[in-house]
Amino acid sequence: MLLVANGRVITRDEAHPYFEDGAVVVDGTKIVEVGDRSALEGKYPDAGFLDARGAVIMPGLINAHTHIYSGLARGLAIKGCNPTNFLENLEQQWWKIDRNLNMEGTRASAYATILDCIRDGVTTIFDHHASFLEIPGSLFAIKDVAEETGMRACLCYETSDRDGEEKCDQAIAENAEFARWAAGQDSDMIAAMFGGHALFTLSDKTLDKMVEANDGLTGFHIHVCEGMNDVYDSLGNHGCTAVHRLLDHGLLGEKTMLGHCIHITPADMDVIAETKTMIVNNPGSNMNNAVGCAPVLEFFKRGITVGMGTDAYTHDVLESLKTFIMIQRHNSCMPNVAWGEDMAMLFKNNRTIAEKYFSTKPQGKPLGILAPGAAADIAIFDYKPFTPFSDENIDGHILFGFEGKACRTTIINGRVLYKDREFVDLDEEAINARILAASKQLWGELNGREY
Repeated sequence: MLLVANGRVITRDEAHPYFEDGAVVVDGTKIVEVGDRSALEGKYPDAGFLDARGAVIMPGLINAHTHIYSGLARGLAIKGCNPTNFLENLEQQWWKIDRNLNMEGTRASAYATILDCIRDGVTTIFDHHASFLEIPGSLFAIKDVAEETGMRACLCYETSDRDGEEKCDQAIAENAEFARWAAGQDSDMIAAMFGGHALFTLSDKTLDKMVEANDGLTGFHIHVCEGMNDVYDSLGNHGCTAVHRLLDHGLLGEKTMLGHCIHITPADMDVIAETKTMIVNNPGSNMNNAVGCAPVLEFFKRGITVGMGTDAYTHDVLESLKTFIMIQRHNSCMPNVAWGEDMAMLFKNNRTIAEKYFSTKPQGKPLGILAPGAAADIAIFDYKPFTPFSDENIDGHILFGFEGKACRTTIINGRVLYKDREFVDLDEEAINARILAASKQLWGELNGREY
C-alpha cells in the first residue's frame, strides 16, 4: 500500500474535486481512498509514503491520438523536403519516414514516445502506427515496449492503399491479428482499435476488407478530412463526403474515433452525432500543418464526444490544451469561447474515450479520476501558485500555469515509473543510446549519408 501525499490534490471527482493538503491511498493497481492528508496518514500508518514535495497531485493525463512512428523525427531534415501543402508534407516527409522504418526503428520510436509521455504525466495513449517497410509484428513490437515501460496503450495500424495491395493487406492483417490478441487478454493495460489512414488513400474495396477483417472486434481509428484531399477525393471519385463513405461501408459507431474532421459539413456532423461516433482534435498539429481549424464548437452543440490528442506534434497534452483555446478564439474572433469545451475534451471526454477501451476489460477500472476503485494513474506536477488556488479556479491555473515538463512523478496502474524526475526501473541512458542508433540508421536511409 502506498500513500501519495504532501501536496494539493485535484481529483476530477465532482463529489470531492479538491483537497488543499490531500493524499491518495493506492493498493496494488487501484486507488483505495482520497482525502485529507492528516486523516489518511492516521488511517493507513503502515503504508509506504511517496512525498509530492508540495506539488499538485492529479489524475494521469490521456492522449487520444498520437503517432509513435514519428518518434525518430525530432531534428530531422530530409533532403528535398519543402512542402507547400498538406499532401506534399505527407509525401515528402511522413510517408518517406514510415517507408524506411524497420522493426528496430519501430521499437526505438515506441521507447522515445512513451518515455516522453511519462515525463509529461501522460498515462494512457491512443497510437496510430505506420511502418510500411516492416508491417507484420509491428503492433506487437510496440505492445512489448508499452508493457516494459508501463504505459497504458491502445494501438492500431494505419491501413492504406498508398503502397499497393500487398502492403495494404498486410496492414489489415496486422490490425486484425492484434485486435484478436487484445480481445483475449484480461489486462486493462493494452487495447486495440482498427486503423485507417485518410480516405483518399483507401478504396471502397479496402474499406470493405477492413470491416470484414475486424468482424466487430473493436472500433475504427481513422483520419478524416484533415486536409482538402479527402474532400476532393470523396466528392469527385465517390459522389459523397468522406463521412458518408464511412457510413455507407459500416465503419461508424460508438467505438469508432475519427481524427481531425476539419473540413466536414453540418450534415456530416449530424451523421457522426446520430451514430455516436467520436472525434479527436489535434490543435497544435493542425496549425503546424496549415490545414485549418476544426469546428469543434459546432461538434459540441451536436452532442458529439470530442477528445483531445497531439498527433505527435508534441507529447504534452497540456500544450494542446493551451493551443486549442487560442486557435478556436482566433478562428471565431471571440475572446470568450472554447473554455468549457477545452476542459471537457481533456479531462472528461478523453476519459470517456479511454474507458470504452480499457474499463470494460475484466480488470478494468475508471480512468482519469482520483477516486476509490479508479486506476492508480497519478501525475504529480511542480507548481507554486502566486495567486489564490482553490477548487473554484483549478482549470485557470492548469491552463495558464501548468506544462508537461513540470511533471515530477508519474504512476501508472499503481506502478511508480518516474519519481522526482528519474525513471525508476528503466536504464534511460541505455534506451537513449538505442534510440540514437536507430535514428542514425533511419536518417542515413532517408538522406543517403552517415550521421
